[in-house]
Amino acid sequence: MNEARDWIKNASSITVLTGAGISAESGIPTFRGAAGLWKQFRPQDLATPHAFARDPILVWEWYDWRRGLIKAAQPNAAHLALAELERRVRRFALVTQNVDGLHQREGSRNVLEVHGSIWKLRCTACGRSWEDQTVPLSLPPCCECGGMARPGVVWFGESLPTEIWSSAERATLHCDVFLVIGTSAAVYPAAGLIPLAKSSGARIIEVNTETTEISSNVDCTLIGPAGELLPQLIGSNA
Repeated sequence: MNEARDWIKNASSITVLTGAGISAESGIPTFRGAAGLWKQFRPQDLATPHAFARDPILVWEWYDWRRGLIKAAQPNAAHLALAELERRVRRFALVTQNVDGLHQREGSRNVLEVHGSIWKLRCTACGRSWEDQTVPLSLPPCCECGGMARPGVVWFGESLPTEIWSSAERATLHCDVFLVIGTSAAVYPAAGLIPLAKSSGARIIEVNTETTEISSNVDCTLIGPAGELLPQLIGSNA
């Protein structure tokens, strides 16, 4: 912990990768693991373009249920610590696989949502995108063309948003410290940022509730809840 704290204190550029584990501490279910959502639901039924084309009402009911869970949740001490860290570091980027927006609600600014946002809608006809945080959501048609909207998230089989992903890669290549928080490091291409950071010479710090596939290849692994460890790691009062 002390060595990792020094690395962060002396870094002029920090990039962070967060996954579902950081939001789990706010009560939002993860996708993988013993109690993960994919143990209860099949991805191909709810999170693919084919599923939406087959039954858009079912898909929207599931996403509306998730929006309700997220709306009722609150950012935790880990979100607060990262927002504080961003204010201290000259160059900071927060790459998140989460679609819940909790980082932004706690004050993080440079957030790269590589899997999109559950609060954004996108027209399936004209491609227009807009934000709507209404819960429950009475799905409005696109105001431009009247087409049907879909959740503004990246589904299985879809590509990551090009500009956001390019920004994530650049931030990874040019950071002194790369923090990996609350992710199993099993979902690509996001997990590929970790070896990219290592190849560029960054110190890699993992914070997780258990060891993962990358634990043996990072510079420091801290086991425990991010809400407890991150405030200690950055020396915050979160």
